[in-house]
Amino acid sequence: MDNKTISKRIIELKNTDLELRAKLIESKKLSEGYNEEMEKLHLQNAAILEEIINSIGYPTIDKVGKEASEAAWLIIQHSIALPHFMKKCADQLQNAVDQKKADPINLAYLNDRIAVLEEKPQLYGTQFDWDENGDLSPNLFDDLQMVNQRRKSVGLNSLEEQTEIIRKQVKQENQLPPEDFEKRKQEVLDWRRKTGWIK
Repeated sequence: MDNKTISKRIIELKNTDLELRAKLIESKKLSEGYNEEMEKLHLQNAAILEEIINSIGYPTIDKVGKEASEAAWLIIQHSIALPHFMKKCADQLQNAVDQKKADPINLAYLNDRIAVLEEKPQLYGTQFDWDENGDLSPNLFDDLQMVNQRRKSVGLNSLEEQTEIIRKQVKQENQLPPEDFEKRKQEVLDWRRKTGWIK
């Protein structure tokens, strides 16, 4: 497969992912834990992308173009049931960013997602979840001032501004907080253990 065909394929994978997400938002099923159909699709997409990465290396902008490189990142970002794959991709994305062949914002999001899944503080405050008050709030982070400095260094807005944007977005999408916060918290914890993110 040439890079143009690969590029098209990666974008198709991303579109399928986003179409399913839109369908789940419409049926109000997105907030009900990790949807089985979505998990299956994320695993399928990750398997196809892994084959591509084994064949051409990380899908950098110079290889597949900006849109497909962004799409590859989204597939990796959604491969949450595969700790080894996500971490391997984060290392490759770091190299690509160092060589100015990928977007540092994507790396910030990916590293934060891995940190959250490992129950560590995130550095850029990109990952949000429902809190006990039924609001979407940033997951654990180290220090607000440092987070905002890091965000600014990669071209992101402040965490306060982002929190406002995220909360407006979920209202527009009619997403609702979990009915039983403690139960969902326990389910997430059990899932992280099962997938190997935490012991």
